[in-house]
Amino acid sequence: MSLQANLERVLARHKELEAMLASGDGVASQDIAKLSRELSELAPVAEKVTELKEMRKELEDARSLLEDPDMEDMAAEEIERLEKELPALEHEVQILLLPKDEADEKNAILEVRAGTGGDEAALFASDLFGMYQRYAAQKGWKFEIMEISENDIGGYKEAIAEISGRSVFARLKFESGVHRVQRVPVTESGGRIHTSAATVAVLPEAEDVDLEIEEKDLRVDVFRASGAGGQHVNTTESAVRITHIPSGIVVSQQDEKSQHKNRAKAMKILRARLYDHERQRLADERAADRKGQVGSGDRSERIRTYNFPQGRVTDHRINLTLYKIDKVISGEALDELVDALTAEDEAARLAALS
Repeated sequence: MSLQANLERVLARHKELEAMLASGDGVASQDIAKLSRELSELAPVAEKVTELKEMRKELEDARSLLEDPDMEDMAAEEIERLEKELPALEHEVQILLLPKDEADEKNAILEVRAGTGGDEAALFASDLFGMYQRYAAQKGWKFEIMEISENDIGGYKEAIAEISGRSVFARLKFESGVHRVQRVPVTESGGRIHTSAATVAVLPEAEDVDLEIEEKDLRVDVFRASGAGGQHVNTTESAVRITHIPSGIVVSQQDEKSQHKNRAKAMKILRARLYDHERQRLADERAADRKGQVGSGDRSERIRTYNFPQGRVTDHRINLTLYKIDKVISGEALDELVDALTAEDEAARLAALS
């Protein structure tokens, strides 16, 4: 569909939604919330489309005034201004018209796991988990820890959190992958730089309407929760392990003293993993060219290196290096990486449409 046809489609749909909701004719009560949400999402797009149409009309009018000797100078100035401003507005509208990822507005399940590197990898996983926790606080998001598995020196073998708020998945979805750290570990007496890694998975939180999980497809095991080193921390079988038989996905939860609460948490994580699995499958089917985009979602792909001796963070997908590692780890400068990754993804999707 051409850009002009897309502009007209947006304006027509916006007008149609306004009329439907104003009159209520033929709108079922259960559809009102859905249509209202669509209208609120479409309103800023329609506003920009209208602004673009008006600017194009102004340019056309100014060009017609060039033939009038009395208006020629003023028209030339106006044409110069409009021709400078128009491309930026057209680009902004094209970005707004890109197909939306339906998961962008969802909450997210964050999973961070220590990779290669032993205790140092676990300490790095803890640093990453803290980075996202601080970033969430800066965004005003709710960060609820669901499970943490620690090693003997306070590092995280695995940590899972639910992050709730506006556009959580949209801002965090490019964080999935292998994060590498280069630094002198606190456990290293000789001062040598080590390289370790941790994996990050950001999964859109699935709702009941997103997918249906059959009870017959689940195997639920209960057992006693254990602490670091394997010692038992409670004498009741409150820990829960759920296996989704068709996919082989296994989720365990033991942080809560209540078996019911552990099961609810485990189901939330399982639902997110299944939903993410289905999204990945559809994406792979849809686009072979997706491999060239930053959002490939490949969990085994090395995406970023944190080099502490040189104070730099490098994102390998877009060849961006920031010499402000402390501000990235504090969450303060993480937006610079997120914004660059988002812009790269938008550019790739625009190029695919042309």
